[in-house]
Amino acid sequence: HTALSCKLMWVRIVHAVLPPVNFTLTVSALAQVLLHWEPNPAQEQNNSTIRYDVTILSPEPEEYDTRRTRSVRTAALHNGFSARVRTLLLQEGLQISSDWVEGNLPPLPGAAETSVTNLSCVTHVTIPGNVSLHCSWLPGQGAPEDTKYFLFYRYETHTEECPTYSKDKWSRNIECRFSSTQIQPGEIDNLIVVHINGSSKRAAIKPFQQLFNQNAIEKVNIPRNISISLEQNDLLATWEKPISPFHEECFEYEFYLINLKSGNKQILSLSSSSFQLRVDASSRYSIRIRANLNHICRAPGVWSDWSDIIYVGQNKMENSIAWILTLLCVSTSCTLLFVAIKCQINHVWSKLFPPIPTPSNKFRDPFPIDYERARTCPSSTETEVGSLAEGFSCSVLDDSVF
Repeated sequence: HTALSCKLMWVRIVHAVLPPVNFTLTVSALAQVLLHWEPNPAQEQNNSTIRYDVTILSPEPEEYDTRRTRSVRTAALHNGFSARVRTLLLQEGLQISSDWVEGNLPPLPGAAETSVTNLSCVTHVTIPGNVSLHCSWLPGQGAPEDTKYFLFYRYETHTEECPTYSKDKWSRNIECRFSSTQIQPGEIDNLIVVHINGSSKRAAIKPFQQLFNQNAIEKVNIPRNISISLEQNDLLATWEKPISPFHEECFEYEFYLINLKSGNKQILSLSSSSFQLRVDASSRYSIRIRANLNHICRAPGVWSDWSDIIYVGQNKMENSIAWILTLLCVSTSCTLLFVAIKCQINHVWSKLFPPIPTPSNKFRDPFPIDYERARTCPSSTETEVGSLAEGFSCSVLDDSVF
């Protein structure tokens, strides 16, 4: 009889739990949804505690409960958003729930495969208190050549459009740079919303949204004031932490060492900003250092770029070869310079004192040396000469002259 009474009481309580009413989903900012509902006016409390069980179905599943009748969630909305809510009634140590009430937001409009792809973003602390933002992406495969993409970022309540774009060969925006943003350095687990929409005369461009954890995309600065020295067989290195609001103990480092004599390479992981290592003093070394935040202060982000290469030590064999090559280069250069100067002097001298040209012969030579002309017999008009040479042939005259 007691069990039957409890069962009847349970049935009565279950039927008394009513679902919320007027459940709505409203886009209140970029990638932000306001979920709102009202208690069922027919719900009897009877000294019971009422809570609400909320389930986000898409784009990312999430479950939580609240005593309030509203909730704000940040999510990428380009493919739509759906959620449901129900009433939870707590009475006499028992928790009973109502039926679910569901709401949906449709996907953002636009043609398929026109959204950007491969979106990647990085933040960077340029100076204390200022954070830059750099994003890059690829145009959608279905995006026409006249597509114009436009990027917006939201951080907390601040929303801003990109001021500087880089373009591809079709003049489509594919990169964005904010030299200064409202992103606060040193914050942990804050979300950065990036929204990219577009326009085209040939197609409706579908917007795209992506959420970035501030920790995950912060690219750490390079360590500062790096000092490397070689004392006998000890390599000594010191540096300062990168520009950052985080303290020294929040950083880890990688030390990239190359022995230029043997070719050996090694990367050493360090947790402090100083280092000492036993090395071969007869070798020459190249060193680079980079930094990242460690898990002590927050989740690691993006490693910094490597520092400029620093060289220490001297390789004796390499030095002697270098001297020989230097001397050969100098001697060769001097020889070529001497030859060039010599040629130039000769050229200038020939310009200043050109050779005297041989004058042309404008008068007939009175004594021709042409053998054939000398053998020619005198004409019939030369009667006097012919009378003196009567009886002699032309050939006899030639023999007597030559």
